[in-house]
Amino acid sequence: MNFEHEPVLLNECLDMLNIKCNGVYIDGTVGGAGHSAEILKRLGEGGILVGLDKDETAIEVSKKRLSAIKTQARFILENTSFKNMKKVCFEKGIMQADGVLLDLGVSSHQLDEGERGFSYWQDARLDMRMDKKQELTAEVIVNEYDEKEISRIIRDYGEEKWASRIAHFIVKERQRRRISTTAELVEIVKAAIPASDRRNGPHPARRTFQALRIAVNDELNTLKDTIEIAVSMLAKGGRLCIISFHSLEDRIVKTEFQRMVNPCTCPPEFPVCVCGKKPVAVKITKKPILPSEQEVVNNPRARSAKLRVLEKI
Repeated sequence: MNFEHEPVLLNECLDMLNIKCNGVYIDGTVGGAGHSAEILKRLGEGGILVGLDKDETAIEVSKKRLSAIKTQARFILENTSFKNMKKVCFEKGIMQADGVLLDLGVSSHQLDEGERGFSYWQDARLDMRMDKKQELTAEVIVNEYDEKEISRIIRDYGEEKWASRIAHFIVKERQRRRISTTAELVEIVKAAIPASDRRNGPHPARRTFQALRIAVNDELNTLKDTIEIAVSMLAKGGRLCIISFHSLEDRIVKTEFQRMVNPCTCPPEFPVCVCGKKPVAVKITKKPILPSEQEVVNNPRARSAKLRVLEKI
């Protein structure tokens, strides 16, 4: 089974996690075990790696790759969303973690595996589910949501200025036939966006596909909830490392990190804090860590990656 995923900002993540030999580390997006394998290699007796992923294929592949590593540490893998990290850990008797890593990127495997429907380059069913067991797919959204909601999704999650026009074209086309493949959707999006806007920049369907993927997998709401859960799991001095790939994700990470660092809700004109909310963490990275020029050359999908790091106090 081929599950290739070049780990982004690998050395930077390993440095920032500040790995202890006997520590407990959670990889909430284990993928093909790119980051996890290197974390596990640095753990010894008493060390534990917990790997989570909604994609069951990722769990299968990770199990084989991690099993091949000679170490006294142990690893635990669960086919579930990273929002369930606390539940998984508590069930295994793990009360705290020394580090949590979330790589929010879609893996190369998921993009390249045609039948998953993530890519606008390959014709496939309109699916886009990270978790194949869930019912909601991109096909359901495109064919069953009303025009206003489709427009909102494409505008808010894709930051697409032609969202309302694309939604109108989708609804008009589905009255004629059900839209069931990625190729059909790509053609509709191309028809909706004026030719002058299609000549330059990224693929015209990129923003629409990003928006649908985020909506199908409820990525942004899950991320916001998970940041608080992850920080609550950390031991004192433990670190949360998050790699984001687009502005919507990064904005949530930045906002939630700031809330952990400065939770005070008092009006700015108050001379002293009376709300009683105390900081629970400090920022290790004032600005996000970006991939080097060489990494972008070696792995173009790393181009938009940003790593932000928080430490529990």
